[in-house]
Amino acid sequence: MVGKPVSLSKWPEYVWLNNSIVRWSEASVHVFSYGLHYGVGVFEGVRGYYDDGLIKVFRLEDHMRRFHKSAKILYMSIPYSVESLVKATAELIRANKFKSDIYVRPVAFRGLGDFSLKSLNPVEVAIIALEFGKYLKPSGVKCMISSWRKPSADSIPVLAKATGLYLLYHLASVEAHKNGYDEAILLDSEGYVAEGSGENIFIVKNGELVTPPTYDAILEGITRDTVIKLASEVLGIRVVERRIRREELYASDEAFFTGTAAEITPIIEVDGRLIGNGEAGDITRKLVNLYREVVLGKISKYRHWITEV
Repeated sequence: MVGKPVSLSKWPEYVWLNNSIVRWSEASVHVFSYGLHYGVGVFEGVRGYYDDGLIKVFRLEDHMRRFHKSAKILYMSIPYSVESLVKATAELIRANKFKSDIYVRPVAFRGLGDFSLKSLNPVEVAIIALEFGKYLKPSGVKCMISSWRKPSADSIPVLAKATGLYLLYHLASVEAHKNGYDEAILLDSEGYVAEGSGENIFIVKNGELVTPPTYDAILEGITRDTVIKLASEVLGIRVVERRIRREELYASDEAFFTGTAAEITPIIEVDGRLIGNGEAGDITRKLVNLYREVVLGKISKYRHWITEV
């Protein structure tokens, strides 16, 4: 029996696979599937929060739109519309009768067919929904600068959330954990701060939020976009998108990760250097609390981001 990550409490009963809801034990693909061998696939990560007897799925349509965009970059055409995928996700959540927070993983990959590198085999699509807890320590994480670098945008399709690209993040994450850290931070090919192994990154400097720009070989994170909007529109904090030097990160007043799984997680130490006083800072805490209100649909201005199931 394969072990479950600590953030999971149990496997679900059902999975959505190629337009059908099937039992978990029956959700199989062939070992000769093209995507398995060459990493040709795309995926998303979506969170749903259990509140008032409902699962409140956060920015589901935005995630499915990015899912389609990622596929297009890889010459893939997902055979289901954004609206159909949103509906399928809701049906899957209802079938599993969740009573806790969940994580939803849509994934599309090239399946069985020709094996040459020029092949455009049929696209298979699955949606998995799992009971899910905290991905990183809410109190804050200790990080290392990884020896692995984020390649430039002329080397990899950085705007695609592509399965094969995550080998890099796997190696960075394993390296960090083997060295006693909670998470890795990758620099780009020129030595500037890029992102975490599965997260975007922000620092606080002189009361402003600073985050690497999307043109600098980072994924256009949906949680990143959420935080930028909340910081500027609700908290009145100026957000600057520019390159960040490694030493700026070391000397920052605060720092945090953003991501669907990570949500907003304080960074309290990098390479043995405390960030601020080694605890979540004031701006980080304000954003964490505000983000929680938003994902639960408690703030009317942002309620359109919620899909209730």
